[in-house]
Amino acid sequence: MQNNTFSTLFVGQNLIKLLAVDSTNNFMKSMVSNSEPLPEGTVIMAENQFQGRGQVESKWHAEPGKNLTFSILLHPVFLAPGDQFRLNMAVSIAIQRALGALIGECLSVKWPNDIYFGDKKLGGILIENIISGSRIKASIIGIGINVNQQVFENDLVSRAGSICQILQKDVDLISLLAQICSHIEVAYLKLRAGNYSNLRQDYLNYLYRFNVKANYRQNGEVITGKIIDVSERGLLSLETEKGVLSYNFKEIEFIQS
Repeated sequence: MQNNTFSTLFVGQNLIKLLAVDSTNNFMKSMVSNSEPLPEGTVIMAENQFQGRGQVESKWHAEPGKNLTFSILLHPVFLAPGDQFRLNMAVSIAIQRALGALIGECLSVKWPNDIYFGDKKLGGILIENIISGSRIKASIIGIGINVNQQVFENDLVSRAGSICQILQKDVDLISLLAQICSHIEVAYLKLRAGNYSNLRQDYLNYLYRFNVKANYRQNGEVITGKIIDVSERGLLSLETEKGVLSYNFKEIEFIQS
């Protein structure tokens, strides 16, 4: 366990730094499966994550040493597997608030859990749950955020951005990590206390394209509609000329205007 200056109760108090790893989520899953005695709130961060993953095995590329790529271990045994999207919403909101204190408005969550500034992706979240019986035994929360990266691959230039590009200056990675861990801990403790009352509404308030008419693609067909809701289970509701349609993760693609 490494001592650090995080002003948290447990999230980030055990901070493990790696020079390079395929994926911090994979590394943490391996440690957990090997029965390593990792305390709740353990954070594994990597300077170079060369096989980062997004939702449903999509790839996440980050320039070594420039960005935040890390995973947090939590034990939300108080959540039933069917309620796991609550953790997704809590973490998404926490990151919005941490980054919002730094870069202000224009931040949003692109359903289900990408972090956007305007129409550019700043980062993403991948939560992998280990379920035992009727409870979530452990959650490994992988987070990648473009912080000080200035140059992106050609196919990403129009779709990705970084905090450095917004602020026109570099940001201290450990200080930002500490702020994110603090906000996630606050959100997680509220969740653990059963305080869900404003959770979904807060998530909708941050939602990218909420109540905005836009184009989407499903099975090759372009659909025009407005996002009007996200259910407790994470299903997206789109109001279209054919009525209200619901979609699960990766069943619908956002078309950039």
